[in-house]
Amino acid sequence: MNKQNVISIKNLNKIYFKNSSKSINALNNLNLEVKEGEIFGLLGPNGAGKSTFINILAGTTVKSSGAVNVWGFDLDRNPRQVKASIGIVPQEVNVDPFFTPEELLDLQAGLYGVKKKDRITNTILNLVSLEKQANSYTRSLSGGMKRRLLVAKALVHQPPIVILDEPTAGVDVELRNNLWENVKLLNKQGVTIILTTHYLIEAEKMCNRIGILNNGNLVALDSTKNLLKRIQTKKVIFIVNNQVKIEENSFESLNIFENSINKLVVSYEKSKLNISNLINFISKQNIKILDISTDDGDLEDVFVRLTKN
Repeated sequence: MNKQNVISIKNLNKIYFKNSSKSINALNNLNLEVKEGEIFGLLGPNGAGKSTFINILAGTTVKSSGAVNVWGFDLDRNPRQVKASIGIVPQEVNVDPFFTPEELLDLQAGLYGVKKKDRITNTILNLVSLEKQANSYTRSLSGGMKRRLLVAKALVHQPPIVILDEPTAGVDVELRNNLWENVKLLNKQGVTIILTTHYLIEAEKMCNRIGILNNGNLVALDSTKNLLKRIQTKKVIFIVNNQVKIEENSFESLNIFENSINKLVVSYEKSKLNISNLINFISKQNIKILDISTDDGDLEDVFVRLTKN
């Protein structure tokens, strides 16, 4: 079954004017779609346009031109419905220290016009594991609990789409894992997730598809799997019983990092060299290969290549 698009962006532009002569294109003819039920990663260096994009969806930044459609609603014609379709978890922890989580969620639900009888405050507190802290002052919560409270605030109006803006920046490993469990749980319940992150390993693990922004331009948009296939450099570690006689010019594109009595570490371009040729070359010297491990590179390699100016 083909999943429908829940967000559709066509030729989206945002131009900031510094002064009468200088303009900055924060977003440049952006075209992208997000499908229902996916975890979509939006990556890019600082200043790439990620926050501008999120702020346009949130209604806090006005686009210069282009069409934005969210959950079937056009941003120009139905801004309120677009806002109601999205829950945003911001980067900054901004919660009132003198409210309890329960009060905060009730207040937030009120701002979204959710009637008292339709509020699901307790369900949300359970979902983010804050039910025990429901009536504690927010100022007494740990950093991790405050992060989870931000997720809870984004869920009060039960939006079908949740955007997490750098949710684990400056967060310890345990909290990061905990947050991801929460996100996966939400996604299992059918919520579409958009995630901006600096942690590429995180994006690689979490996202079905990834868009990479650089200087306001979308420089890649593909499944995580396909983006990883773009990496041409492969690193191989051979554990051997004797030193291999090999030079970098023995094969095209070969780089030798280490060549000792029992270890050979090389890299090469996958399109220019087949690993079986390398194995034959070693075997012909009557050297036993005791173990082979390979490193295919990761999303970071793709990211660096695409965002190098």
